[in-house]
Amino acid sequence: MSSIIQLLPDHVANQIAAGEVVQRPASVVKELLENAVDARATDIKLIIKDAGKALVQVIDNGLGMNVTDARLCFERHATSKIRQAEDLFSLHTKGFRGEALASIAAIAHVEMKTKQDQQELGTQIVVEGSKFMSQEVAVLPKGTSFAVKNLFFNIPARRNFLKSDTVEYRHIIDEFQRVALAHPNIYFTFYHNGSEMFNLPSASLRQRIVTIFSGKTNEKLVPVQEETEIVTIQGFVSKPEFAKKNRGEQFFFVNDRFIKSGYLHHAVMAAYDGILKDGAQPSYFLYLTVPPNTIDINIHPTKTEIKFDDEHALYAILRASIKHSLGQFNVSPVLDFDRDANLDTPYSYKDAKGETPTIQVDSTFNPFSDDKVNKHYSSYKKPESTANWESLYVGLKQDSDVFTSNTDFSFETDEVTGSLFNDEEVEQAVHNSYQIHKKYIVSPIKSGMVIVDQQRAHQRVLYEQFLTNMTVHQASSQQLLFPLDLFFSSTEMDLIEELKLSLVNTGFVFEETNSDHVVISGIPVNVTESEVSMVLEQLLSDLQDGIPESSFSQNDTIAKSMAKSLAVKTGTTLTIKEQENLVNGLFACKDPNVSPFQKPTFITMRVEDLDKKFAL
Repeated sequence: MSSIIQLLPDHVANQIAAGEVVQRPASVVKELLENAVDARATDIKLIIKDAGKALVQVIDNGLGMNVTDARLCFERHATSKIRQAEDLFSLHTKGFRGEALASIAAIAHVEMKTKQDQQELGTQIVVEGSKFMSQEVAVLPKGTSFAVKNLFFNIPARRNFLKSDTVEYRHIIDEFQRVALAHPNIYFTFYHNGSEMFNLPSASLRQRIVTIFSGKTNEKLVPVQEETEIVTIQGFVSKPEFAKKNRGEQFFFVNDRFIKSGYLHHAVMAAYDGILKDGAQPSYFLYLTVPPNTIDINIHPTKTEIKFDDEHALYAILRASIKHSLGQFNVSPVLDFDRDANLDTPYSYKDAKGETPTIQVDSTFNPFSDDKVNKHYSSYKKPESTANWESLYVGLKQDSDVFTSNTDFSFETDEVTGSLFNDEEVEQAVHNSYQIHKKYIVSPIKSGMVIVDQQRAHQRVLYEQFLTNMTVHQASSQQLLFPLDLFFSSTEMDLIEELKLSLVNTGFVFEETNSDHVVISGIPVNVTESEVSMVLEQLLSDLQDGIPESSFSQNDTIAKSMAKSLAVKTGTTLTIKEQENLVNGLFACKDPNVSPFQKPTFITMRVEDLDKKFAL
């Protein structure tokens, strides 16, 4: 029998490997930016066209490559980062597998230009689908330029699976921000379709964070600093009052590498225990430095997951250091009722030296002088009344027609025994609904009873109201006495700009829109002023995966998001009137059976069903 196992050709193996390494244009951006950082570049430019589908180009001023390295870098498992397996436990670079460039070249058109500083001429190589098309000598500046065009040109199925340009562009921004935050000492610039999106000069860590996430970020940052034998922690966390509903600005960096860790995130949340609103998520930018031999990076192709030797100690140190910072800067409340806050020493005075107090003495003071001792003191004397109290009544007629001794007076202290209605006219109030566990409303019906989920029912009522206002009627707004000034990141501002027309249709009135904040002077009648920020944050969170193309889908998404934010929550006590209004409002809807998210809003239980239960 003939053998059936064959060795795959290189171009096929590279395409298979590309499935893990290159999932979307953002993956290419990540790999190329990290290569530029490993090349010790101090100035890196990222150029994007059509959300990376047409072009991803990274230009750096790093070390560059000679002719041999330029050709060899596109081969699988060819790398300058490691030499042997033991090097995996002493990594100081971003990459180490040697798969990225080979995978990218297998599914795109790649043009690379590179030159080392001591060389007069550089090398230009063109690769299309793992095939070397040309290799030429060229006059180039120091550094390397990678231009990746027509991503997935030879795998149309993968190209069809890509999301809209808006979604792919947002993923690219995420990857760019992660690399830029990890290396504040490098100058980064980012261009999309010819427009400059980010210009990040070399700066301190705090300045880099503020430059990326708008100027309002500066006032909400609390510094964290801790140094132990196991780990060195530095960075910033946000004040509790700036916590958001969505998990947006949350970054962990281990040895300048962005990672995702639910375990460390839980440590941060534990540090905020008791000082955050329900469902709120704090922002944090935390940089952990650990010995390279205590972590394992080689467990996932994207290198965003890391195994630690001693996770429990890391958890405790991280939680304690954040709690310490929140307490140092008077962010976290102190449960010490005997403590006088006026006696607290400000944190900025901890290293200050004490000064000798100055004493002033009145050398002319003589207690035995003839002058009155208390001449500087004034004694209180009750002012004399200028007129008798009887003068208040001067001019009033004292005739008997005004004050008569026979007049009957009624006093407020008298017990009022009368009633507006006769007893037989007063209709006794009948409770038609009851609330159970602050979650369900039970209302009797002819055949038995109906049990309503108050949160889902209110979502359905609000959803249909918002959708009607946006599509049928002109939305009514309530004007604010003082306009609201809300700050958002650049990515969130782009989303708000795209949704502005739909939001206006719901009742929002935008007085001003800038690059990092909006001024709102009017809000929908269903929304209170304190809920505006929460509603917009929830909406932006729901639209992280992209904005629907059609206007109806946009309106539907906005209505669902606002209904979810404003609906009465489980655990809220409702009055009898509120319960009845909610039940009546639900059954007045066009589709009362399910919530906007296709979950049942109520169930009915017949008397026969109850009889069967008791018959058992």
